[in-house]
Amino acid sequence: MSELDAGTGTPTVPAPAPSPAKTPTHQGRQMIGTLGRTVMRGDIALALGVVAILVVLILPMPKWLLDISLAISITISVLILMTVLFLEKPLDLNSFPTILLIATMLRLSLNLASTRLILANGHEGPDAAGAVIAAFGSFVMGGNFVIGIIVFAILVIVNFIVITKGSGRIAEVSARFSLDSMPGKQMAIDADLSAGLIDEPQARARRQELEDESNFFGAMDGAAKFVRGDAVAGLMIVFINVIAGIIIGTAQQGLTLADAAETYTVLTVGDGLVSQIPALIVSVAAGMLVSKAGARQTTEKAVFGQLGANPKPIALAAVLLICLALLPGIPMVPFLALAALAGYAALRLGRRQEAVRRQAADAQVRNQAAAPVAEEPISASLAIDQIRLELGYGLLPLINSEHGSRLTDQIKALRRQLASDIGFIMPSVRIQDNLQLPSQGYVIRIKEIETGRGEVRPNTLLVMDPRGDAISLPGEATVEPTFGLPAMWVDTSFREEAMFKGYTVVDPQTVITTHLTELVKDNMPELLSYAETQKLLDELGRDQQKLVADVIPSQITVGGVQRVLQNLLGERVSIRDLPTILEGVAEACGYTRAISQITEHVRARLSRQLSDAHTGESGYIALITLSGPWEQAFAEAVVGDGEDRQLAMAPSRLQDFITSVRQTFERHAMMGENPVLLTSPGIRAYVRSIIERFRPATIVMSQNEIHPKAKIKTLGQI
Repeated sequence: MSELDAGTGTPTVPAPAPSPAKTPTHQGRQMIGTLGRTVMRGDIALALGVVAILVVLILPMPKWLLDISLAISITISVLILMTVLFLEKPLDLNSFPTILLIATMLRLSLNLASTRLILANGHEGPDAAGAVIAAFGSFVMGGNFVIGIIVFAILVIVNFIVITKGSGRIAEVSARFSLDSMPGKQMAIDADLSAGLIDEPQARARRQELEDESNFFGAMDGAAKFVRGDAVAGLMIVFINVIAGIIIGTAQQGLTLADAAETYTVLTVGDGLVSQIPALIVSVAAGMLVSKAGARQTTEKAVFGQLGANPKPIALAAVLLICLALLPGIPMVPFLALAALAGYAALRLGRRQEAVRRQAADAQVRNQAAAPVAEEPISASLAIDQIRLELGYGLLPLINSEHGSRLTDQIKALRRQLASDIGFIMPSVRIQDNLQLPSQGYVIRIKEIETGRGEVRPNTLLVMDPRGDAISLPGEATVEPTFGLPAMWVDTSFREEAMFKGYTVVDPQTVITTHLTELVKDNMPELLSYAETQKLLDELGRDQQKLVADVIPSQITVGGVQRVLQNLLGERVSIRDLPTILEGVAEACGYTRAISQITEHVRARLSRQLSDAHTGESGYIALITLSGPWEQAFAEAVVGDGEDRQLAMAPSRLQDFITSVRQTFERHAMMGENPVLLTSPGIRAYVRSIIERFRPATIVMSQNEIHPKAKIKTLGQI
């Protein structure tokens, strides 16, 4: 122990005792310890091992040391195989080419050492080259050198032609594909780095792994040549040993030709087996390593986890084994035993998978039960469903109906059809059940306001007579909910009879979809929001974006375009030709800012579309014109300027006009005509505002909206 100095406060350390004189024994122990510490270093040990292998190529080796070395060679090969089996990915053993080279050098040096002993001492008997070679010569060959030669040849063929060639090909293809895919993988790493998915150290690690993978498969392609050369060398060494041994035995040792052939052949083939068995083990390890490819788990998990993942193939294999066992001449016991084993394995695997599924389902239920119910924020109550379809509980099967088309599929088709016909993207329809409704009733709400309701009968058909006559089929009389026509619910078995009689036959899903379609068309102006208008403008083609930039917002706002489109949709005019509409808006904004006048100008620009839409099957537009007195009366009744223009007509005159329109159109409707009311451009909007209140389906057009090439036919006058 140290003590504190009284004057300075610093510890004082006692002087070391004089060391005793070093004896020769002590010096020897120090030298041995230093040598042991040096050998324990990995780099020194590896260097000494490689030097020892090279020394064996030059100096002879005693039999006891050869036995130890052969045991070490077999141990190393088994260690390599076991290491490969438990690897999760090939790059975990990227030093395998170096290990393969060292193991090959070790086997070749031991081959040379055993060759010296066989040729020098072969006349002494089976133990001339050590106990290991003697054991292989007696046990594996059974003392018969012919059997040994055949076994050795088979090992060489399996190793050289099958395993080594296949693993070399896999390594070659993997190296080539790895090099070809490197640019794409590097670009993917750079993209992830740019997107912020990984940081710079992770990107550097991925690039290094990519480079290591390419280098590894390239090195494995070359390392496969080691094993192939080892097999060729072993074959040549065996041939040389047999020929040279026979010559030495007969010429120098005085043996007969038969004795020399048997003695040296047994020793040589035993030596070949001792060398080729470790070579075969290492070749198998190399093949397993390169064939793991993208498997990110140990070999047993990859093999058993994929072969035993599905019990059905195992069960089919068991059935096949039973069939083979029943064939005449086939031994029944082994095949039936294997079939029973496979069937048992399939049964156990199926039960295990079912148990895993049940546990996963139970865990999910527990997690859902344990998870706290998140309180819905108050702001969620402000959300409004644009379109909502509420169904009674008896109509819920229509959503997943197995008979006919599903209701959801028809609604999807409706959205696509509206987008194609009118250019209007219908909002998504929210479908929910409502226990307060009758079991077979439904309600359609637009912006939370009820706009229509009805009742349908699942698993039946709605039959209507286009002529308006009574329906001569058994069923339940009703009223069609969309148009209020008399109809009847009949059983599905009467479908063919109803169609044969010319009735209109629809299923419950179509009844609801038709009702929804008409209500959506009636309320399209309300459903076209500011956001939907902006979306329509944004989705125009790149060639039209310059037009949008010129018109909006310098000449009109997005809200103004929305109002023009709403006016068009209010009369069921398609807005699909949005570029033409914007061109008309740009022209009209040159002389007016009134939305009504802009709309009328846009309708004139759409004259081709409007004329085509109202051309009947006969090829002409059926017209009913407005007489001169009524034209003058409406023109004089319009007062105000711009957006303040409005119709100020006496109620009695309006009633007379309504009566005349109703009588005229009903008369032509009875004759099968659906004419268009033709007015002058200045009063068209005001005439339409009156007619839509009592005949919303009547089309009102101005002279500017009749295309010059359209064929017209005047049926009458109001």
